[in-house]
Amino acid sequence: MAASAPEASAMSRDSLRSDRFSAGRRAFLGRSGAVLLAAAPAAAWARAAECRSLSFVHTHTGETLTCAYYQAGSYAPSQLGRVNHFLRDFRTGEVHRIDPGVLDILFDLKTRAGCDEPFHVISGYRSPQTNAMLHSRSSGVAVHSLHMRGQAIDVRLPGVATKRLQELALALRRGGVGYYPKSDFVHLDTGRVRFW
Repeated sequence: MAASAPEASAMSRDSLRSDRFSAGRRAFLGRSGAVLLAAAPAAAWARAAECRSLSFVHTHTGETLTCAYYQAGSYAPSQLGRVNHFLRDFRTGEVHRIDPGVLDILFDLKTRAGCDEPFHVISGYRSPQTNAMLHSRSSGVAVHSLHMRGQAIDVRLPGVATKRLQELALALRRGGVGYYPKSDFVHLDTGRVRFW
């Protein structure tokens, strides 16, 4: 027995709804799969981030340091103490607390750069006396530099062009980024987001 015109119209609408639902469901599942695939590297990073380690070479003292400053979900005080000593004002010997956020920026940069080389440190903490002396010699040194608060570092990363390091740091949007191509280093700090 043939369906009446109103019944055929209703069946046609139901068929269209079913097709739309099926197509919408396939699109949703496809997008969900893409999101899960995109999230996989983030999940891998999160597992790797349970232990964050960095290596350094100080360009002025020749000293080296490798340390796991973040372990099992928290900062490791003894390792942070090693970092504080390593990044001391090498001119005066004064040691100051380094903001762990600076280390997190470095860790994220080395991860994004895919580089395991040690960071070459040009400047870490600066005492007010050292900063004043450097400022008197160069207008590029800020009077109220974040180096004096342990919130800044000047580095280069062997195997990664300094321009590329600057670009990666800018993409993080986690503080100040200064690019010094003639001296071949990048300034990084945990202050407000800005660049020069």
